Amino acid sequence: MSRRAQGVLVLVALVLLAAAPASAAPAPVATVVIDGVISPVTLRLIESALTRAKAGGAQALVIQLDTPGGLERSMRAICQRLLNAEIPVVVWVGPTGARAASAGVFITMAAHVAAMAPATNIGAAHPVSVGGGMDKESMRKVENDAAAFIRTIAIERGRNAEWGEKAVRQSVSVTEREAVRLKVVDFIADSIPDLLTKLDGRTVKTSQGPVTLATREAVAKPIEIGFRDRVLAVITDPNVAYVLMMLGTLGLIFELSTPGAVLPGVIGGISLILAFFAFQSLPINFAGLLLILFAIVLFIAEVKVTSHGVLAVGGIVSMALGSLMLYDAPEVGFRVSWRVIVPTVALTAAFFLFALTLGVRALRRRPLLGVSGLVGQTGVARGALEPEGQVSVHGEIWRAVADRPLADGTPVTVVDVQGLTLRVVGSDASGGGTR
Repeated sequence: MSRRAQGVLVLVALVLLAAAPASAAPAPVATVVIDGVISPVTLRLIESALTRAKAGGAQALVIQLDTPGGLERSMRAICQRLLNAEIPVVVWVGPTGARAASAGVFITMAAHVAAMAPATNIGAAHPVSVGGGMDKESMRKVENDAAAFIRTIAIERGRNAEWGEKAVRQSVSVTEREAVRLKVVDFIADSIPDLLTKLDGRTVKTSQGPVTLATREAVAKPIEIGFRDRVLAVITDPNVAYVLMMLGTLGLIFELSTPGAVLPGVIGGISLILAFFAFQSLPINFAGLLLILFAIVLFIAEVKVTSHGVLAVGGIVSMALGSLMLYDAPEVGFRVSWRVIVPTVALTAAFFLFALTLGVRALRRRPLLGVSGLVGQTGVARGALEPEGQVSVHGEIWRAVADRPLADGTPVTVVDVQGLTLRVVGSDASGGGTR
């Protein structure tokens, strides 16, 4: 080949090399943090994260999970979304010290790829009864149903179905290293960057077909939780819902006791509406709720009926018992903390005891207005009382009858009221009278 031909080939190669587009950067990976009990709000967050990740062109969604468990209905809906996801979903139980217990086991095993951070654990997925009792036969049916569901998930994702069933039936729990050895999860990752590095090159099967991940140089883009979802997450916290209900109760009772105050009624009404909205997403024990509602009735009756504190004490006892029974759930995340119950009930009791004390004092206090309020008041004789005449009491002129004749200007004390006539006695130091 001539030098001229070689030069032409080199020139063409350089032109093609210059015209070739630079290698495209890998698509980003969306991340979302799920921390706390699994509830309808969690389902909404994951659905929103999947939608936004796909719309934003993310090649995968990473769910950072740390949960003590939650509601079975919400867990099943989340697993359904993950099993039918159009983009790869990775569940990372993290950060260090996190756990995936109860409902978290199902969600972790339903992901296309499951990983755990060091010093984490997974397991204890035995179903429990919330919101009331359940007989043994019904509980056995629920257990069998949960065991079959986790086996289905494990087989679909190629994970250890036998261990999953033990987690449901025997509440077994394992560390991250044991989980990898038992093929419950795929690997251990120290952090999100480490997770992306280890995900690179993996092929997963989505509802749209196989997808090979290229995450080594991918950028992790957190999905920010919106203000509305943040508010809903706060409201549906069992402790917050309980405090809102108590605040609403006190506001309405204060409004009923002092009509026209307006502000307590408005705050109380809004608080109660928010509380009942939260109760839709929480496992409520209706016996506990009825006890608290009964306490509200007793408090309102105390405002309207003079019971000398009997109704108020009954309301406090009913509220305390109802607070203990409100959430009948073994999970810590679904119970009202003692640190919330004790001060709330104590403040409520103090409020009504204070109001009751003021009421008793008012009943014992001698009337200061009206005819009966004149007894014991002091005045001055306006003219001589022989023994009838006039006296001035608090700037008012009254017809009076004295126990003895009294001179003009003599201090007098009212001892009785008969119609519009006062019976008075002289209270002058000298005890003098008219001749």
